[in-house]
Formats: sequence, structure tokens, C-alpha cells
Amino acid sequence: MRDTLVLNASFEPLSTVTLNRAVVLVLQAKAVVEQAHPELRMRGAEVDIPAPRVIRLCRYVRVPFRRQAPWSRRGVLVRDRHRCAYCDRRATTVDHVVPRSRGGQDTWLNTVASCAEDNHRKADRTPEQAGMPLLRAPFEPTPADAMLLALGQEDLDALPEWLAQPAA
Repeated sequence: MRDTLVLNASFEPLSTVTLNRAVVLVLQAKAVVEQAHPELRMRGAEVDIPAPRVIRLCRYVRVPFRRQAPWSRRGVLVRDRHRCAYCDRRATTVDHVVPRSRGGQDTWLNTVASCAEDNHRKADRTPEQAGMPLLRAPFEPTPADAMLLALGQEDLDALPEWLAQPAA
């Protein structure tokens, strides 16, 4: 099932919710549909609405300021779009640039998506020691970037231009 992006009343990204939860928020008049899936519709006995892709809350919700997106293995794979940082093939694992055995931490800047073969080949070495340069440098996404990345590439392509713009 696809996730739906939830915007605050001020149009800032808040979170993602399941499609069913998004429909409930719209039916309860707590949110309005900003963008819908072109082919999908949600139908019931007395309801027929387009399936929401992006919804906006009707009332502003105050959210505590978050400086960083929480790190996770899934987040690293999504950030790197499931592409290996060493060979650009499909990535299935996460590699530590500085291995944990050498003091490397689970952080956005020390982890990259990797295919199993390259992760095994690099082993307990840094990319320089293994002769395996990174194709892309790891970066730390903002919390809003992490939410947009969680929607997936195909969903990002369909978002309005003003929403899919990376933060400056």
C-alpha cells in the first residue's frame, strides 16, 4: 500500500500515513486532498473519492523542532535510492564507511547503501584501504527530506514542483 504525505496547514511536510488513515482524515474533515492518485479511487456505500497522495491538515499542528532525521538502515537505503555507493547496482545492505570495529558509528555521514558483494569485498577496511572509491558522498537528509524520500521515487516525480524541491 502506498503512503500519503501529510502537510501541515502551512504546507510544511509533517509525516506520512497509510492510505486508509489519509482517507479517514479527509472523511472526518480534518484534512483536504491536495493531490490524488490519477487512477485510484476509494469507494464505499456512500463514498467515492480519489485516493489521496498528498493531504493538508485543516488546522495548524505545532510540532517540536527536529534538527535531524532519525538514522535507520531503511532510511539509508531510501536516501541512496537502493543503489550501491561503490558500483551503482541494486543495494540490499548498509555499509559503514569507517567500520564499526574501528570506531565508526551508525550515522548518516558514515553509512551508505551497498550491494552484498561490495560490502563483503570492502570488509573491515575504509574505502581508501580497499581501493573502492565512493560514487556519491553520504549526506544527512533534513527531516522533511527524509519524509519525501520515504514516499519513493515514482511518487516524488508526481508531486507538485513546489513540494518536491530540495531544501536549500
